[in-house]
Amino acid sequence: MTTLLYPPGPKRKFWGANFLAFRRDPVGFLQAAAREHGDIVYFKMGPQEVYFLNHPDHVKDVLVTHHQNFIKGRALQRAKRLLGEGLLTSEGEFHRRQRRLAQPAFHRPRVAAYAELMTGYAARTAARWQDGQTLDLSHEMMELTLSIVGKTLFDAEVEAEAEEIGDALNAVMELFNAMLLPFSELLEKLPLPQKRRFQKARDRLDETIYRLINERRRSGEDHGDLLSMLLLAQDEEGDGGRMSDEQVRDEALTIFLAGHETTANALTWTFYLLSQNAESEAKLHAELDEVLAGGRLPNVEDVPKLRYTEMVLSEAMRLYPPAWAVGRLSLNDYEVGGYTVPARSLVLLSQYVLHRDERFFPDATRFDPERWTQEARESRPVYSYFPFGGGPRRCIGEGFAWMEGILLIATLARAWRLRLVPSHPVALHPVITLRPKHGMRMKTERR
Repeated sequence: MTTLLYPPGPKRKFWGANFLAFRRDPVGFLQAAAREHGDIVYFKMGPQEVYFLNHPDHVKDVLVTHHQNFIKGRALQRAKRLLGEGLLTSEGEFHRRQRRLAQPAFHRPRVAAYAELMTGYAARTAARWQDGQTLDLSHEMMELTLSIVGKTLFDAEVEAEAEEIGDALNAVMELFNAMLLPFSELLEKLPLPQKRRFQKARDRLDETIYRLINERRRSGEDHGDLLSMLLLAQDEEGDGGRMSDEQVRDEALTIFLAGHETTANALTWTFYLLSQNAESEAKLHAELDEVLAGGRLPNVEDVPKLRYTEMVLSEAMRLYPPAWAVGRLSLNDYEVGGYTVPARSLVLLSQYVLHRDERFFPDATRFDPERWTQEARESRPVYSYFPFGGGPRRCIGEGFAWMEGILLIATLARAWRLRLVPSHPVALHPVITLRPKHGMRMKTERR
């Protein structure tokens, strides 16, 4: 019998110690592990063997080269309780089929057609703000991106329901943490208050999604949005079938959640960073004043011209990636860096940790949009930066997210400066996405 050679890693003082340390401060735990033990780190969280890989070559290996040897980790497997068999959680041939059916909705011409709606909603938000007003930017961005994803992807006005939907999403995100506890499968069988809150929140989200599906089925109209495409799409490469209502629900809810939560967080962190970096903010405003002469709204033709705006967003997502970690379970033994990762091990990759690695981003904690010039990009390994994942599971909505982020930053920043309220604590709250723990209280200054 071959004895496994384990990589170095944090030793646990008692059973469950690593799990408790990780739960308390996940990004801090992983940063310390990489700093103290290198690019391949081994530890146990309860009974689960974990291999934390922190090098671009290893990221590419897991997400691209050997992607077939991995399935989604425990977090996303547990997320099926909410998302069903959507693109984020499904596996194998079923995932490939669903992706084929959803892909046309994210083709470049269709995404470009959404630009006017995006800037329109952002302009409405900007017009509602008052000079000198204190607001929670995190809440504002959640409402804005929720309205946009509702309209562009489902051709539905959800602003009237935004508060309720937002509360349900918040409840789901918070309760998701409890679902990752050891033995949570057993705890779910008990009539605990958390279980009832999760069920109530999921039912509230289902109410909206199924209502939109039913309305569209009854009308039979093609609205040119994602929902129409999901309902009408046929799998011409496979069985020629269409999606059931439940499959449409799973995909729609996945995109509903992922399509606004991640962008809202990215925008919140972007405006926070701009408020702390006057020189970068001034460069951004200079670009907006030049490209959007006369204070007009941006449009899709402006996106390639808003180069510095894109650099600002890229750098914000380096420091505060909306998806801060990726987990994969190995199906078979896997070789990496001279070690064998046994089947059923959890492999962790962390955007947050790798994006702050001094080897690839010198003075890594400094906000510097100039890191995103073409020359600087080409000087780094591709997978030193992977905010949207990589390989066949790369985020299907990446093009949508980049365009939305650039247009929303441009629309809001052309009219407003945002300043952090001095007493406001800024801390991380890493759940499924990287949220600000206490929201983001900021004061508006009209430009």
